[in-house]
This record gives sequence, C-alpha cells and structure tokens, in this order.
Amino acid sequence: MLGESIITYIGVPLAVLGVLPILYNTLATLAALSKIKRMLRHGKLTALTRSDVVNRVIEVELPRYAVQPWDRFDHRAEYWQISRQPSSIPGGSWTTFNWRTNAIGIKTQRVEYADQLRQPQVDIEFQDLVAYLLDLGAIPDPHGWKLLRSTGLWTPMGCALMKSPDRSGVALAIAPLDDSDGHLSLKVTWESEWTTRDASTLPPYWIRLPPPPPPPEKESDEAATSATASASTSQDAAQSDETTETKETKKEDLPKESLDSIQKQADRNAKTPITCRFSVDGLQSALTQDDHERTPAMAPGPGRGVGFEVHSLHMEHLRTSAHRTHGTWFASAATAYGTTSQTVLWNYKIPDEVLAFARRDTVPCGVLELLGVVDGSRTPAWETTYADDGMDFHETFRRGMQEQRIAMAAEARMDAAQRQIAVKQRTEREMMQRMNNMHDQSRREAQRREKRRHEALQSPKWDTRLVAEHNLAWLRRRKAVADELELRDVVGTLLHRMVLDGAFAGELCEMLDAWKAWADNGGMRIADLDALQARQETFALASLLVALVKDATAAHEGTLSVDLQECLRMWRVVRLG
Repeated sequence: MLGESIITYIGVPLAVLGVLPILYNTLATLAALSKIKRMLRHGKLTALTRSDVVNRVIEVELPRYAVQPWDRFDHRAEYWQISRQPSSIPGGSWTTFNWRTNAIGIKTQRVEYADQLRQPQVDIEFQDLVAYLLDLGAIPDPHGWKLLRSTGLWTPMGCALMKSPDRSGVALAIAPLDDSDGHLSLKVTWESEWTTRDASTLPPYWIRLPPPPPPPEKESDEAATSATASASTSQDAAQSDETTETKETKKEDLPKESLDSIQKQADRNAKTPITCRFSVDGLQSALTQDDHERTPAMAPGPGRGVGFEVHSLHMEHLRTSAHRTHGTWFASAATAYGTTSQTVLWNYKIPDEVLAFARRDTVPCGVLELLGVVDGSRTPAWETTYADDGMDFHETFRRGMQEQRIAMAAEARMDAAQRQIAVKQRTEREMMQRMNNMHDQSRREAQRREKRRHEALQSPKWDTRLVAEHNLAWLRRRKAVADELELRDVVGTLLHRMVLDGAFAGELCEMLDAWKAWADNGGMRIADLDALQARQETFALASLLVALVKDATAAHEGTLSVDLQECLRMWRVVRLG
C-alpha cells in the first residue's frame, strides 16, 4: 500500500512534470510554425518547412533569386507599379517592386521563433538597381555616395544612398551584412506616390536624337506640285490601261503594298525622334516611338492615357567591333551630345585615344583657306607673297617692244626679198618667245601653287572648335544645314541620320579614321589634302562631331557623379534585401 501510494502521489506528478516540457515545446513549435506559414503566405513565398517538436527547431528552405527590372516598354504595368503584397519578413524589402526573377539556389534556415526568420537577399546588378530608381524619380544623396566610396563595406548601416523625390524619405540605404557573403548589402523602400516619372520620360543610359528640320515651305510646295502632277499623269495612264492590266495589278498588289508600307515607315522614321540606349560597350538598341491615344483600361498606372508604339531600328552598322571603329565614333559623339556636367548616371566612357585626338590642334589654318572655308584676312600670315609679278611682266613687255622696234628699223633698210624673209623670221621668233613666256608663267604658277599647298600644311594649326565653327558657316552658305541650327543641334541630326543611313555613317566614320590617322602620324600630307578636297562636305560634318567630343572633355561630372560611377565600378553585383 505504501509503494502504491508513493507511485500515485509522487511518481505520477513527476512523470507529468517530465512530459510538460515536451508538450510546451510541441505547442510552441507548432505556434511558431503556424506564424511562419502565415508570413510566407502573406508574402506569396514558396518555401519548404520542417519542424522538430522535441528540440524545438523549425527548418525553412527558401529560394534565392537573381532579379532585374522588367522592360519599361513591354511590361509597363510591372515596371511602373509597386507590388500589391510586399513581404513583411526581414530581408524582403526587395519585394516592394515587381521583378523578373531567376532562382539561383536555396537557403536553409533553422529558427526557434518566427521573429528569427530572414528572407534571403537577392542578387541584382548595381547599375540596374540605381537606374531603375532614378527612372522612377529617386534622387541620389551626395553624402551617402561619397561615404560609400570612401569606406566601402564599413559604411554605417542605414546610410541613405537614394531619397524620395521630395527628399522626405529614404529609397535606398545600407542594410546589415548578415546575409551578404561579402557583397554590398542594401535595402529599398518605395511608395506609389513617389513615382514622378512615366513611360514618356527618358530613362538613364538613353538619349533622344532629333530628326532634321522640315524643308522650307517653298521646296515643300514645289515637291507637292510635282507629286500632284505625277499622280494625275499616272492616274490618266492607269485609267487608259485599266482594261489590259487588271490581272497584272491583282498579282502585284501584295508586293506593292509591302513596299509601300516599308517606304512609309522609312519616311516616318526620318521625321521621328530616335531614342538610343547605351551600355558600357556602346550602342545597345535604337527605337522610334509613335504616340497614340489609349483608353485608361489599356494603360493602367503611370503614363495613363498615353501609349507608345515602339519600333526597333537596324543598328548593326553602329555596334562596337574590333574590326572597325564605326560604333566607337558614334557612341563617343552620342555621349558628348547626350551628357552634360549635370548627368548623374552614364555608363559609356569615351576612349582616351578619342579624347586625346579631340583635344589636339590638328587642322592647319592654311588648309581651310585652300578649301575656301575661311578668308585669308582671318588667318595669320602663312604663305609666301610675290610682289614682283607686275614688274617682271612690264620688263618683259618693254624688252620685247624694244627688240621689235630695232628689228623693224633694220627691216626698213632691206630690199623687198630680204625684208620678207626677216619679217617672217621675226614673227616666228616673237611667237616662240611668247610661247616660252607662257610656259614659264604657267610653270611658275604651278610651282607657286604647289609651294602654297606645302606651306598650307605647315601653317599654324587651329583649335578643333574653331575649325568646326568655320565649317558650320561654310555648310550654311552651301545650304547643307539649316541656318537656325546651332552646332550641337546639327550634331543631333547627324547622329539621327547615321542610325538610319548606314552608307552615310560609313563615309563619316571613314573620314574620322583618316583624320585621326594623319593626326597621329605627324600631321597632314598632300595625299590627305587631296582627300579632303574630294570629300570636303564629309570632312566639314566630321569636324562638328569632333568639336562636340572636345567640348565634352571639359564638362567633367560633378563630385556626385564621380562617386556614383566609382561605386558602380567597385560593386557590380549587390545584395538587396
């Protein structure tokens, strides 16, 4: 009885007390697991969960992603709108936006409480992230970028790199390094009312090239008149031959319509601005946009009510290649055209050799005078002057007249037969003398012309900007460019034409290659001068591009841009969470 009493009153309570921790662990683990699953469902996260109720451990396997922004033209709703249900789990700030995701691995976490769960950070190209936030309307913080550049991974947590458009909130900041594996760790915050830009604005890394101005009204009227006359003539001819060509017309309708649509699109492209995107390697894509009205249902979100029909243009002739420099020249000129000292983010760097070429004075002023670009009164003295041309002619003429008078006086004292022979000999001698004088004069002028050409090559070299200004005035006199366009505007239209006209782009880049070649090899030679005279207009247009590149060298970016570009160079891929 005593043993049963001990078991009843002491053993059973002790057994119950021994089971209570297990029961508590089970209930606590199940409660934490339920909370974790609710958090995962709220963030729309796919995860594998396992629980050990005895040891009170919950294993959560979450995928790790690499992300990038959606295309701003093809997926506008995803690009411009924030996520409807962002994750509330720490480390999941990247779910604020809609991303293109690619699973790159799985991370397993062992936690005891739901508050210990961390969402894996995602890998993202740093320049893509910064460009995306800038496109939405974020403003870089100069202090944050300067601090990040100087201290690197030791930058204090919470340091702001990007702020909201009104600078009241922090859009991008430094995050803890717990899950970064040595990468730069960042966190992002965004509100829908912070988005101040839309699809009609120009994003980072893009420039817009304007089309050439329309021709004057007089030329347009003449063209319209000739087009109307030709249309009426063709209409009369078509009516007269309608009965005999019906079958052929039916067969040729489809090809003719196709050719007409291609021609119409080409004409439309020539009058439409072109937007070009540049990467580190140069031109990446070239697009035209046709604006048209859209219903609100078709265009939700930012940019509502306005649509764009995007056409991709052929630009293989302007891609950067090791075999030709067309892409390098175009990207350098476009960078000089599309960037200023206030440009914060730009990833193409003009090559050092192109910058050095643009900085040098390579065109002799005498060559411009020979080409008729500049008047001699505006250049320093560079050629030999000959002041004795009139005296030589007068002396030769006086000596000839004196010899003629002496010969005629001698002829007067001769008889008729001798006089006839003497007159004939004198006439032949005078004719020969005149021929010799003409040959001497022609040879002397040729020698002087050749000497003048050589002296022009040795004349003082002018600054590239000055050369371009004189060439621009020469082009305006020839009506090759519109009078109202300044140098920068003309370069924009040239770049526009280079995208659409591969042959023109090839001629311009070949001239730039030849110019750079003789500039690097000691200066211009006679053969180079002959080439300029044969293609003077191409050289004049090329000088405008070089002058703009030279101007870009003096417009160095501010401290913010330098710090930002250096940070993007140091950290190509970052962790966002």
